[in-house]
Amino acid sequence: MAEQLWKGRFSKAVDSRVNDFNSSIRFDQRMIAQDMRGSGVHAAMLARQGIISNADAEAILEGLASISDDLASGKLAIDPAAEDVHTFVEQTLTARIGDAGKRLHTGRSRNDQVALDIRLTLRDESLALQAQIVELVKVLCRQAGENTASVMPGYTHLQRAQPITFGHALMAYAWMLLRDLERLADATRRMDSQCPLGSGALAGTTYPLDRGFTAEMLGFAAPCPNSLDGVSDRDFCIELASAISICMMHLSRLSEEIILWCSWEFKFIELDDAFTTGSSIMPQKKNPDVTELIRGKTGRVYGDLNTLLVMMKGLPLAYNKDMQEDKEAIFDAVDTLSLCLRTVTPMLDTMKALPANMRAAAAKGFINATDCADYLTKKGMPFRDAYKLTGQMVSDCIAANKVLEDLTVAEFKAYSDLFEADVLAAIDLVNCCEGRSSYGGPTAASVRSQIQQALAAAKEWEDAHAEV
Repeated sequence: MAEQLWKGRFSKAVDSRVNDFNSSIRFDQRMIAQDMRGSGVHAAMLARQGIISNADAEAILEGLASISDDLASGKLAIDPAAEDVHTFVEQTLTARIGDAGKRLHTGRSRNDQVALDIRLTLRDESLALQAQIVELVKVLCRQAGENTASVMPGYTHLQRAQPITFGHALMAYAWMLLRDLERLADATRRMDSQCPLGSGALAGTTYPLDRGFTAEMLGFAAPCPNSLDGVSDRDFCIELASAISICMMHLSRLSEEIILWCSWEFKFIELDDAFTTGSSIMPQKKNPDVTELIRGKTGRVYGDLNTLLVMMKGLPLAYNKDMQEDKEAIFDAVDTLSLCLRTVTPMLDTMKALPANMRAAAAKGFINATDCADYLTKKGMPFRDAYKLTGQMVSDCIAANKVLEDLTVAEFKAYSDLFEADVLAAIDLVNCCEGRSSYGGPTAASVRSQIQQALAAAKEWEDAHAEV
């Protein structure tokens, strides 16, 4: 059993059940690279300030490097009996380099250490999520570019409303995801603004630390200005979980659309066999399980966010053990979004649009009724009268099992002398889309412009994060 770092105060061994309950190694071991990075910078700062010798600092850095190498090669495994990842690293280091390893923790507490580790870890996780979102945006842009002329019904209240294109619909989700990208980037900027290392347990330390040096070396803008806040702040976890929750909400909305679109009742798309499942009893079934799981997992991520909010809502300053619960919640949110993005992106990339079915649904929905009323209005009829007359025409068509496009010019004129032969072009579904030329609308040119803007935003992100 690994030894607790704090056992000096106690004369009696802790019950094994308490050790198991107290341990966080199962989930905080994923921060080991960040923990060793922070430890390396801390050791370098201690030597720079003359708090430990240069020789000790060199031994610590070499020891940390050897631990990293051995973990990567499989020669060393993380001890599941260790209380936490910080204990494992320090005890392994001390076993390798002796007393120099015991000096690593000078001027530092596990409180500011874990506050640093989770910030560094979530910074890396956030960047990975952002890269996945960029890939999904690019896939949506490609599919949208292939469907700028695929007319389909736009819906309100899940009722056919006005004509749009499939490309226009897909780009709506691209813009949602680009906002998610901004939210994650913004949360990460705040995460990087203040470095907690050097806050100690809660009240700093009597050692002459150079907190500006450690902050700069670890990529932070500055040290956190208040040591109490430095060790007790988990706003960055909550903010990241919030951004992740919103992104999951967008994926869930898209998933619901996919589920509808690939049903026989819609049949606007066909999902690739590699991203669907069958039934154990019904041989005809092709189920969109991926999207159903995303829809379900969204609630799970909301639970992670709520866990963090409730965990923090009643905590007095400064650190409390409740805060150990932050990691499982935020790591689960990160992992769930990553899994969903990793699966939905190739699913959408291989998705096949069925424009003929979209076009047929658009025709049957009388979604050009507004254009018919607008036609009469432009000819001089008051809009409310045009609205009422067009509603009567739709009602008559339904009774006769027709759509507006089936009517002849003579039948149109029977309703009003204002109708001329050009009404047929005015209610053509493609023309209805192309006529909606206001900024952000469904015209092919508008959708192509949106694609260019979205791809430019994606490239800007990629350029900013390209490895030098």
